[in-house]
Amino acid sequence: MPETRLDLARIRAARRVIDPVFLDTPLYRCEALEPVLGCAVSIKLETANPIRSFKGRGTELVASGLAGRGERAAVCASAGNLGQALAWSARRRGLDVTVVASRFAPAAKLERIRALGARLELVDGDFDDARERAVAIARRDGIRLVEDSLDLETCEGAATIGLELADAGPFDAVLVALGGGALATGVGRVVREHGTEVICVQPLGAPAMTRSWHARRVITTESTDTIADGVAGRCPIPEVLADLLVTADDAVLVREPSIVAGMRLLFEHAGLVVEPSAALGIAAILEDPDRFAGRHVVTIVCGSNVDADAYRGWIGA
Repeated sequence: MPETRLDLARIRAARRVIDPVFLDTPLYRCEALEPVLGCAVSIKLETANPIRSFKGRGTELVASGLAGRGERAAVCASAGNLGQALAWSARRRGLDVTVVASRFAPAAKLERIRALGARLELVDGDFDDARERAVAIARRDGIRLVEDSLDLETCEGAATIGLELADAGPFDAVLVALGGGALATGVGRVVREHGTEVICVQPLGAPAMTRSWHARRVITTESTDTIADGVAGRCPIPEVLADLLVTADDAVLVREPSIVAGMRLLFEHAGLVVEPSAALGIAAILEDPDRFAGRHVVTIVCGSNVDADAYRGWIGA
């Protein structure tokens, strides 16, 4: 594989740093989904942990490094899940954390960030506006700015999911939600070496990273329009795109009705309550069933932090 910023030796070593509560998450074949989707589907359940998302793998590395260097504070921008994860990892190590988020982020995510002891600052814009504010706070206070996907810890922590998939394989393809890119580059860095196709999935209403991958250059968008708030970025990071060009085989866009249908299928056939970003893999199969017919596909269920009322409205529960 050509060079990326991600190092396999560091990824393997990360397993010794990350709290075991985030490791070895359930991986199982969900036969109930197969008649509907027309292919063998295995679920990698990254919601079976205290913060209900995969982000804790990366923040464990971040917080461990901060504590080891004697640094006492950090700030991050978050759509909701990274903020929870950093607050959880920092609390265990006595670190002070500020999370900047959009005031329009799901209330359940914001409430959980506060409950975990982080200082929460809200901005009127979207995630990229929150990122600008986090940069300003880090510069003003002289503290660590944690940037999801740009910081290698977030990517290499997520890459430990790839190690677990490689140990359990082989699989024909893995479907990965694509937002900032930490999950996609991390998992792709590992499993592609084992012959698994890496397909990134993003909403049509938040297409910046997918368009950038196909154009092989950064393409930004002026706005986003999707229920999948966890992957709704407008401004791809050049270094992350460079990694993604090496670690992904394809990047596809899916429509909002398919995302909702994916959430409903995961609820009805797998008993899983998931946030929209976690249903992107199922949405991709629904939109292109011929591509996956007869294959064994893994979809990473990456988060389940969702407002109950919004969820009921989406799936009609």
